[in-house]
Amino acid sequence: MLDSDAFIRDGFIRLEGAFPRDLAAECRAILWRDTGCDPADPATWTKPVIRLAHYVQEPFQAAANTPELHGAFDELVGEGAWAPCRAMGTFPVRFPSDEPPGDDGWHIDTSFPGDDPADFMTYRANLASKGRALLMLFLFSDVGDDDGPTRIRVGSHLDVPPILAPAGEAGLAFMELAERAVPATEHRPVAHATGRAGDVYLCHPFLVHAAQEHHGTEPRFLAQPPLIPSGPLPEASPVRAAIDRGLRG
Repeated sequence: MLDSDAFIRDGFIRLEGAFPRDLAAECRAILWRDTGCDPADPATWTKPVIRLAHYVQEPFQAAANTPELHGAFDELVGEGAWAPCRAMGTFPVRFPSDEPPGDDGWHIDTSFPGDDPADFMTYRANLASKGRALLMLFLFSDVGDDDGPTRIRVGSHLDVPPILAPAGEAGLAFMELAERAVPATEHRPVAHATGRAGDVYLCHPFLVHAAQEHHGTEPRFLAQPPLIPSGPLPEASPVRAAIDRGLRG
């Protein structure tokens, strides 16, 4: 059993050993190849971040669909209320660097297209969390405090429902939401998404989070796919319960 009360309160939980470490290593080998960098030669690590996307190979699907994860999805979202994850989304592979990554601003991930489906900046989020049941952070490498772990504003998801409620079904676009939610959550304490390869952070879709610079020694491999809902979020689900708590203030 997961600590659903902690999820509702903090906006995330870490599921340790959600998928096998040897599977993480198999996936890293594929990712290393696609970066064009040599894992044995740091001189080839010339960029602070390389973005890779949409991995659907069997090792990635296996990592995303373990019994441990499926059980967690049932507990947080509801049985039958989510669709199996068939693609790993974006991998922002972060390398040790003194160069700013340029993508480390606080934000909330939006979940459905706006006027231009090809323009990510027009994507939107609404109070019903259309298109996203969970934000997920899959650790495919060990991540310590110096390794560019994702920063999380603990409890920030509770500040977002009152911001989204007046916008109705249309919701708010990425920048509109960030401009309101980021200052509204500055008082929240910050946690780092650290852990071992195979750990997964299961996060409320409204959680405010950010990347950061990597000052460690080994590249960080992390995927951030959404968990797609199969329909409206069940009223009894912890994801929906957190939204309702945020509305009550």
